[in-house]
Amino acid sequence: MAENIITDDEVIEEALTEQEGQELQKVEQVLPQNLTILPLSQKPIFPGLAMPLTFSGKAQVEALKKAVEEQEGYVGLVLARELDQDDYTESELYEVGTLFQVLRINPMANGAVQVLGRGVNRFRKKKVVLVKPSLRWEVEHHKEPEDKPGQDLRAYMMAISGEIKELLKLNPLFQEQVNMVVSQLNYDAPGMTMDVISNLLSSDAEALQELLETYDLHERAQTLLKMIKEELEIAQIQKRINQQIEEKVNKQQKEFFLREQLKAIKKELGIEKEEGESEVEKLEKRFAEKELPEEVQKTVDEELDKLRTLNVQSPEFNVTRSYLENIASLPWGYYSEDNSDIKKARTVLDDEHYGLEEVKDRILEFLSTVIKRGTVSGSIVCLVGPPGVGKTSVGKSVAHALDREFYRFSVGGMRDEAEIKGHRRTYIGAMPGKLIQALKRVGTSNPVVMLDEIDKIGTSFRGDPASALLEVLDPEQNSSFLDHYLDLPYDLSNVLFITTANQLDTIPGPLLDRMEVIRLAGYVTSEKVQIAKRYLLPKQLKEHGFEEDEIDITEEALALIAEKYAREAGVRNLEKQIRKIIRKATLKLAEEEEVKFTIEKDDVEEFLGKPVFKPERLYNESVPGVALGLAYTSLGGATLYVEANGIRGKNGSFKQTGQLGDVMKESAQIAHSYIRSRLSQMDNKAAQEYFDNHQVHLHVPAGATPKDGPSAGITMALALFSLATGKPIREDIAMTGELTLTGKVLPIGGVKEKAIAARRVGVTNLILPEDNRRDFEELQDHIKEGISVYYADYFDDVLAAAYPDGGF
Repeated sequence: MAENIITDDEVIEEALTEQEGQELQKVEQVLPQNLTILPLSQKPIFPGLAMPLTFSGKAQVEALKKAVEEQEGYVGLVLARELDQDDYTESELYEVGTLFQVLRINPMANGAVQVLGRGVNRFRKKKVVLVKPSLRWEVEHHKEPEDKPGQDLRAYMMAISGEIKELLKLNPLFQEQVNMVVSQLNYDAPGMTMDVISNLLSSDAEALQELLETYDLHERAQTLLKMIKEELEIAQIQKRINQQIEEKVNKQQKEFFLREQLKAIKKELGIEKEEGESEVEKLEKRFAEKELPEEVQKTVDEELDKLRTLNVQSPEFNVTRSYLENIASLPWGYYSEDNSDIKKARTVLDDEHYGLEEVKDRILEFLSTVIKRGTVSGSIVCLVGPPGVGKTSVGKSVAHALDREFYRFSVGGMRDEAEIKGHRRTYIGAMPGKLIQALKRVGTSNPVVMLDEIDKIGTSFRGDPASALLEVLDPEQNSSFLDHYLDLPYDLSNVLFITTANQLDTIPGPLLDRMEVIRLAGYVTSEKVQIAKRYLLPKQLKEHGFEEDEIDITEEALALIAEKYAREAGVRNLEKQIRKIIRKATLKLAEEEEVKFTIEKDDVEEFLGKPVFKPERLYNESVPGVALGLAYTSLGGATLYVEANGIRGKNGSFKQTGQLGDVMKESAQIAHSYIRSRLSQMDNKAAQEYFDNHQVHLHVPAGATPKDGPSAGITMALALFSLATGKPIREDIAMTGELTLTGKVLPIGGVKEKAIAARRVGVTNLILPEDNRRDFEELQDHIKEGISVYYADYFDDVLAAAYPDGGF
């Protein structure tokens, strides 16, 4: 290890005393030309000032002792560019150093030594004489000029002296020792004077080395003065910062003492009590206004007793206070009064929602039961439907119809069960779950709470939120719901829970079993037009700052937008298109300064561009091997073509494409087997042998869209039958139904969505399973209007509907 400059006050004072009473003068001795070289790691030292140093490392200590014995204590001290800790002789050193005369060596612990000596003069390296066992250089010593300084140099020296005294006023470190040095400064020996001052600076090592290598006195004076000014500026900044901190601390201390004195005075006068006592009294007052259950009251009393014993500065005080404040914020025993007028509830639903008659009837049946019983126990509603059909707004309307508070939060993507049941109080930053927070927010124990996107709930290592919801949504358990944070039972049986989902497949079975499902299938074009005219257009006009009569969109234009630009089950995209039209109309009005603006059907393309959706029907005429099916997706109903084609070959084969799922592949195999069996019973020999002589390929466009489900069974079978017999299917018919190996047609789901999809593409004839007759007959008249339905119990019924002229 290299040297460390000692800063102990007694050692420095001893070193200064060694040279006290002596004038700073040049050394007139004969100086050695070959020097033992020792590296410095922190900063270079300058001639003229006695100082203590420490050296460690066996090789350095031995080299130092040998120099004292053989060279009258003279060694060369040189700053290292890069110090080699293992072998100091391999260190990269600067070329200019200081001749140092050792006056005393004091052994220290661990083999290190403390050296007391003084710098004599500068030297420059001429060449390396020896490297091992110690580093020795041949050097050239530098002598300072003996002439008296000129006026310029004397002026520099006076400026340096003034600046260093200012610096000492700001930095009192070693002030007594430095004053002793400054008092001995000799302006007639400027070189030595500048070296003494340079030893006092705390600049970086490279700058000090540059100063050491500056031989010209004028340049050295300029550089030194600049460095002193920089240190003076830094010292002033430090002083200003220290003053600011001290003022701030003093102000805080003053305020603290004044507050404590004021508190003591108020306490003596009986005006105010201790902070802790005041907090306890406030909480007691809040709890006195509530009707707490016996178990809750017992816990509150215990926590209040504990709070009285705690110091207000204790972390436990804040934890306990927060816990009690959360309990006090809950609406224990407070219930808002329900609306008991079912007619008013119907009026609210009719005013806020167009269509959805079946959904409204189901909700009104549900609400009438709630009003009759006075409790919602045992009833959890799940609204299922595509995006944008109004599930969330229906939930708000239910709360409005009952005159209850409404609170909504999404559980989509939720992966931590603590979001539902809260964090335990052992954790820092613990808080109650969403349900308890909802009750705090609404201020009643019987709100309508909507759990949005329940089909998208997740799971992770933090727990399973779906399992936590089992307790919440179970009428037998939620009367004593236990939040982890509160650790007290809370009655949720009077809370009306409404959940929403796009599909039921991803909802866990036990959770779905606790809910009553109400489906919102979507809207036909006529319904979308009325919704847009009554709700969406006025809403967007208001948001954009228009009066209702300033911009008008005709019903024909709205119908075109719904069919060509916003073809979906809901109306969310329709609202986006209306918003886009109004923004462009705003620009036109601003430029043309018109007061009224009407958008006709022919104007839609100008505002929205080319239609986004093309007709779903791929074929304008019947083609053998092509059948039109109906499908149900999370976005509502859709049409689905099934195409079959054959390639003549020696051996028959069958393959399917179109990203079909496992269930759909099985339906295709069943259809293939059944049609081969059915053809064997016909007199048409060519049709009987078709599958033996052809490689049959079944495809369901579009190929990039994954598809699955059993309801395409009769569609696939009819496409294969049409291919084998060469007879095209009538072009105005679509179908859906599951097929068995014996030709039995089984019921399917999503009848309303599929009927809406058929109307959208202009299909007026449907083939449905016989068991779905009731489902279709219960649909609204405007959906059934103009549609002829053929109900099939067996596949022969399907053939009869597809080929009304017979011949099969």
